[in-house]
Order: sequence, then C-alpha cells, then structure tokens
Amino acid sequence: MSRLIAQIQKIVGEAGLISARDVHERPTNWLGGGNRQALAIVRPASTDELSQVMRLCHENRQTVVPIGGLSGLVQGTETTASDLVVSLERMRKIEHLDEVGATITVQAGVPLQTVQEQAEAVNLAFPVDLGARGSANIGGLIATNAGGNQVIRYGMMREQVLGLEAVLADGTIISSMNSMLKNNAGYDLKQLFIGSEGTLGIVTRAVLRLRPAMISNNTALVALNDFDSISQILKTFSGALGGTLSAFEVMWNNYYSLILKGNSDHKPPLKPEYNYYILIEASGGDLDADAQRFTEVLEELLSNGLILDAVIANSEEQGKALWAIRDDIITLVMTLLPSGAFDVSLPLMHMNNYVSMVENNLQEKWGAKAKLAVFGHLGDCNIHLAVGSGVEGELPHEEVEKAVYEPLAAFGGSVSAEHGIGLEKRNWLSSSRTADEIKLMRTLKAALDPENLLNPGKVLGD
Repeated sequence: MSRLIAQIQKIVGEAGLISARDVHERPTNWLGGGNRQALAIVRPASTDELSQVMRLCHENRQTVVPIGGLSGLVQGTETTASDLVVSLERMRKIEHLDEVGATITVQAGVPLQTVQEQAEAVNLAFPVDLGARGSANIGGLIATNAGGNQVIRYGMMREQVLGLEAVLADGTIISSMNSMLKNNAGYDLKQLFIGSEGTLGIVTRAVLRLRPAMISNNTALVALNDFDSISQILKTFSGALGGTLSAFEVMWNNYYSLILKGNSDHKPPLKPEYNYYILIEASGGDLDADAQRFTEVLEELLSNGLILDAVIANSEEQGKALWAIRDDIITLVMTLLPSGAFDVSLPLMHMNNYVSMVENNLQEKWGAKAKLAVFGHLGDCNIHLAVGSGVEGELPHEEVEKAVYEPLAAFGGSVSAEHGIGLEKRNWLSSSRTADEIKLMRTLKAALDPENLLNPGKVLGD
C-alpha cells in the first residue's frame, strides 16, 4: 500500500498528500470533532490530477471517500483506516463569471459564501443559502443536492447547476460543462451526480446559474398559536407578494425558547409564549412598493387574527439577528447533547399530526426526560427535528430513529429532505423508495462503479 501512496504523491506533489500520521488531526464532522481514520488524505489541484489518482486506485482496488466541508449530518463522509480520502480543498478557483449569461464557473472546492460574494460584486446573486455557507463547498452541495433557506423560490441545488465535470471510479473524466439554460442533446448526464453523495463520481467543476440581485429585502418574525393558520399565512403571502416570497421558516416554541435560553447573545424579538414562530422574507425590485406590500399583508393577517404578534426588521442588522435565531444550530446541538438531528419531508397539512406522533413516541419511551425541538422550511415541506432522549451517555440512535421515521409512512413522507442518506439513513431508504427504484439505483452504481470503490457503503450499502 505504501507503493500506491508513493505513486499518488508523485501525481499530487508533497502539498497534495496528508500522510497517515497526520490524518488523525483532521475532524470527521462540522463541529470539528472526531478522529479521522484513513490511509491518507489526497488533495489534488486539478481534475487531471484527480483522474490520475482515481485510475491508480481503480487498478489497485483502493476505496476512496470524497469529503467536503463536513456540514452534512448523515455520516456521508465517514471513513475507515483502509479508505483513501479525497479532499478538493486545493481546487478553489473561480474560473469564469459571465455577467451577460448570468453564470459562474467554479472548481468544486470553492465555499458557498465565496460564490455568493463573487455574484454580489457584479449585482447578481447565487440563491442557495444555508447556515454553513462559510464551510460548505460547491462540490458537497452538488453531491447532496443541498436545499437551504430559499428553496421555496429558487429550488434546490439541482436547479442551480447548468453543467458539471466529474471523475468516475476508473479515472474517466465526464465533462459536461454546459452553460445554457436549454440543452436537450441526449441524456442530461449531470443529473447522475447531483444528489449521488459521491457514490457515482466525484464532482470537480461546475457551471452555476446566477440570478438578478434583489433591490429590496423585507424580513419579519411573526407569532401564532394555531398550526392550521400556517398554511393560510403561506398562501396569503405567496399570492399577495407576486412571486417575491423567498423564505418561510417555521420554528416551534420548543426550538425558539431553547435557542433564546441557551444563547444570551440573542435578544428576544417576540416573547417566547406562542406555539409557533414564522420567519418570513421577501426580496424584490422596488424598495418602496415591496415594503408597502409586505407591511400591508402583515397588517391584514394581524387584523384577522391569523397572526398574533409580529416584528419587522428595520435594518439589515436586525434582519440578520432574526436569522441568527433560526440558524443557531450549534446552540441547539450543545443544549440537547447527547442528541440526534433529523431532516424529513412530508405534506404541510400532515406536519402537526406527525410531530405529535413523534412526541408521543419519545414520551412513551423516555417520559419527561425526552426533549424535542422542531423547525424548518415548511414552505417546501421540509422540517428538522432535534431529539434528546435525556439518557446519559450515547444517544440510543436506533430507538430514536424508529420514533422519528416510522410515523412518516402514514403521511407519504421522506426520511431525507435535503441532507441525503449517507450511512445513517440507508436502513430506512426502503421506507421512502420503492424496491424497483432501489434496484435501478443499484444498476447505476454497478455500471459506473462496478468495484464499489467510491464512498462504499453509503446510500445503498455494500
């Protein structure tokens, strides 16, 4: 094996290889914890270098696990001591920004925030946004088909990718760097890799779609007690704002109160006495008209009692303060430790019943010790659940997963809305996909990676 590592080092150079004795210093999760196990970490500086590395690995039947910013939550980048890790952290070039065509061509290691800032500099915008924007990189976002806070308006990562380049398990480079909105010349091969979690190929470059930068931005936090009112509030805002609604984030009281209590940096914008809180954001092209329309909708909903209290951000700083409460995942995790995080989707009309079923399951198992915090992008049918069993030591994951996932079947829900399957959810994949769908997934895997060398064990198992 040392011979293989030596051959790889000749390709990527000394700076491109982190040897086994230093691998353990690398974290395994977004909190910076863990103790990475691997033969070595390879850091290619180009697609060609990665292609040569993968060709060697294929010849030697060496398993490879690609990693990104580690902001995933489903153990999609877990490794063993016998795996080789590939990190594209040296591939961080912005290759081209086309202001006329509204596209940006980037290498896969570029952080999301960098893409956002590059677009903003030319009065454009990249609409995918999430709390881990500073560490999550483009390759990882594509591999997991990330969603985030503005899916209700712009769609998930899949909708932002016009073209991409990927390296297959045998080193073959598939370069489909299309930059046009319309291209129906045969199969759309990029779709094979978007959301495949690095099991079919490693994305190295991408052409991303940019959008016009919005002139106005209106943000409000509203409170209510009746869950059934949420759908009416969403419908009213969607209809009245003429397509400018960009975020509709709901926090249950158990989340809102927990964050305010756990982090004194947050100043309570509304009293923590209501059942639900909705963070609403709209962006448009007319400062005065958009603000007036936004305010009028709020006043209408307050007057008819659907909303009980509200606060509007009067500055960018105030808007960021409201979002900071919604995005404070670190406080959430640290307060509930040991805890488990879950990302599911189901129709909005069933969410309240679903959450009640989960609460009942947890209480039946652990009684008053069980803790649950719920929040998410309800406008696109996605909620997140953070669970603490109150049991000392390790969280009993299998029992908690059963409590969270089993009720989904009755509502036609999915065990994964935006974080993927990884290792953590692979045993539950069959509850959200049919046997024939999984069979086709295995056919694709066998065709592109017959030796099961790329991210082995993830999504489909071995």
